[in-house]
Amino acid sequence: MIIFETQLKKLKYLVLKEVAEMTLENRLTKEELEKIPFDIIKSDRAEYRCCVYKERAIVYERAKLAMGCLPNGQISEEFVNVENEDQIIYVIDAACDKCPINRFVVTEACRGCIQHKCREVCPAGSITTAGGRAYINHETCKECGLCKEVCPFSAVAEVMRPCRRVCPTGALQMNPEDNKAQIAKEDCINCGACMSACPFGAISDKSYIVDVTRDLMEKKKLYAVVAPSITGQFGLNVKVGQIKEAFRRIGFLDMIEAACGADVVAVHEGNELLERLEKGDKFMTNSCCPGFFGYIEKKFPELMDNVSDTVSPMIATGRMIKKMDKDAVVVFVGPCTAKKNEVKRPSVKDAVDYAMTFEEIVALMGAFKISPEECEELEIKDASSFGRGFAQSGGVTAAIQNYAKDLDTHIEFKPVRANGPDEIKRTMIMAKVGRLSGNFIEGMMCEGGCVGGPATMVPMTKAKAQLSKFTKESPAKDVIENEYLERFEGINLNR
Repeated sequence: MIIFETQLKKLKYLVLKEVAEMTLENRLTKEELEKIPFDIIKSDRAEYRCCVYKERAIVYERAKLAMGCLPNGQISEEFVNVENEDQIIYVIDAACDKCPINRFVVTEACRGCIQHKCREVCPAGSITTAGGRAYINHETCKECGLCKEVCPFSAVAEVMRPCRRVCPTGALQMNPEDNKAQIAKEDCINCGACMSACPFGAISDKSYIVDVTRDLMEKKKLYAVVAPSITGQFGLNVKVGQIKEAFRRIGFLDMIEAACGADVVAVHEGNELLERLEKGDKFMTNSCCPGFFGYIEKKFPELMDNVSDTVSPMIATGRMIKKMDKDAVVVFVGPCTAKKNEVKRPSVKDAVDYAMTFEEIVALMGAFKISPEECEELEIKDASSFGRGFAQSGGVTAAIQNYAKDLDTHIEFKPVRANGPDEIKRTMIMAKVGRLSGNFIEGMMCEGGCVGGPATMVPMTKAKAQLSKFTKESPAKDVIENEYLERFEGINLNR
């Protein structure tokens, strides 16, 4: 039985499941789509919004995203809506609460002191005093935060939109006309941080659940490549071997761990790092996190040459499957929305066809009425503990370190872990100015790594324990080297 972390998770599940069921029953039409809000919200009494009409309007926009269409606009009878196909994350206008926009506010804690350090430090002259109290003129305020730093009473409060606060690239902005959130698509890396942070569920990701469902209906040869963090997503008592059987029951030919690709990526990336350092390069970064890759691409393009040329585990595993079966349709399943953007890159077309999130695959199985907890447990031994460890911060470093320790080299491996957007920003700035303390940067855009991704079904605190247990169940390292890495012989592991 699936336990939803929040009501927003449950609502998203119901919408995705309904769209998948409509696809299975061949009734995916514009008229049927308009019925979804009434099927999901049956009561005439509003639970979360000002009225039930707004609640249904939001559900309708969610349904359009679930179908792969864009929200906030009209759709045709054929659901043709291809504007900005590379964009994955969208703001649902009807759901945005237009949160307060004055970032710094003087609170009642202001004591009306004599020094008025806040006024003296303000570079824009935006702070005045009246009756001994400080006030901020928000029309001229530059939001530098100096007033907050110097106030001895901590009387200046910082109120920033959750979505805007977590955006690593500054792509989340405010529409000056109505104060609603909007995304600057040219800066967005589709990491999904804003989607997780918005407490109103006003930001969501475009889905390809319809395309995958149709391929299953047409009996195409689908293979699921699952991220290691899938453990625990269907319930804390559900084993990954049971999830594998569930995939087979809904029509997938097989489920293969992306961690097997991580094993070979660790070897390839380790060799690449040593080669680069021997040539005189100062440092190299990993390339497996699409959010981190996109961040460098957008914000530090001058450092793109320092990014590893090794493919991600998803791509490595996808290419292995395509070599094994030329008719294979590869579907990556993980906690990451940025993976949907990664599969659209031209260099990935030969490896992966679709990317789905844990939220979507849970809904898909719900539409097929398959419960993993009722499935038998199949054997899972695709990868080593190091490959499975890629799912959390420090996992890439540990895998490369484990591989490099037996190599005959004078090069010292000095990793720098950057976990989350704040650490990544600081680390890349240090790298840019030549003050990096190491020679390998492991960047994970999500706090804690993939296990803390934006499209998970369970919180990271619970998922980490499940992942740790799953990792310890991995076969011995030498078994993986002898029996599984040979499957990647002859496969291109370069981007």
